[in-house]
Amino acid sequence: MRILGLDYGSRTVGVAVSDELGWTAQALETITRKEENKLRKTLARIEELSKLYNVERIVLGFPKHMNNDEGERCAKTEAFKEMLERRTGLPVILQDERMSTLSAERILIEGGVRRENRKDYVDKMAAAFILQTYMDRKNHEQKNQVI
Repeated sequence: MRILGLDYGSRTVGVAVSDELGWTAQALETITRKEENKLRKTLARIEELSKLYNVERIVLGFPKHMNNDEGERCAKTEAFKEMLERRTGLPVILQDERMSTLSAERILIEGGVRRENRKDYVDKMAAAFILQTYMDRKNHEQKNQVI
């Protein structure tokens, strides 16, 4: 079973998926919408991807501020989480996403991706960072329980 990772933004949702063993995250796509609150097609696409990849759970980036405060985006993310759970029937786990977009930008810069092309990749790469962080933490916790 796989895990879907999401980077939820006001106009886009970056999507990543894990391998079947839950070790690596691959950037998949970026879902775009014209208006922030128009989520029907976005939710339908996430549901479609969940079925296509036989997803068992969804990891959703939680955009806390650097000082650990939760702002307006956190409230919108929690509302989106509830919509996802209702639509897909899957558990949705919130994962701290601080620095994920910055990390994705850095990788793209180091990879020589031109500034005007970075926007095509940054959201799905941020989703991959969010998902990889979650899987690394879970794998580390499991490893420590065995020892």
